[in-house]
Amino acid sequence: MSETNIHAESNRIIGAYVAKQEAKKKALTKTQCRDIYREAYEAGLNAGKDADTPKFIVGDAIGLSNEIDFSKKTYILDGLCGFAWVNISPARGAFVNWLKAQGIGSKGYYGGYEIWVREFGQSVDRKAAFASAFAEVLNKYGINAYGQSRLD
Repeated sequence: MSETNIHAESNRIIGAYVAKQEAKKKALTKTQCRDIYREAYEAGLNAGKDADTPKFIVGDAIGLSNEIDFSKKTYILDGLCGFAWVNISPARGAFVNWLKAQGIGSKGYYGGYEIWVREFGQSVDRKAAFASAFAEVLNKYGINAYGQSRLD
C-alpha cells in the first residue's frame, strides 16, 4: 500500500470514529424524546387555541335572499375545513424511532415521517397553527421538521 493510500485510509477510519462518537453524544434518550414530544404537543395546542380563524354562518336562506332563517338548523364554522400534519425529514434518528415505538405517526407519502394533527375538528387554520408550533419545537432540538396543511 502506498503512503498516500495509508494516509487516506487512516483519515477515513479516524473520521468514521469521530462521527460515531459525535452521534453517540447527540442521540436522544427515551425520556428526552418523551419530553420533547410533550413540549411540542403543548406548544401546538396553545398555538391552535390562539389561532385567529374566520367565522362562517351556515344555514338555510330565506327564499332567494342573503338572510339566514335562524329558526332552522344553523352552524357557525371555525374557519375553513382542512388537514394539517408535521413532517420530520429524514425519517430516522432516536426521536422518530421513539415515535414509532409509541405508535405515533406514520411513514410520509412523499418521504419523511408524518404526525397528523387530530385536534381542533376540521379547522385548517387551527390545525396548521398546531403543526407549525409543533415543528418549531422539534427544530429547536435539532430535529428537522416542518408543518404542512391543505384544504379539504
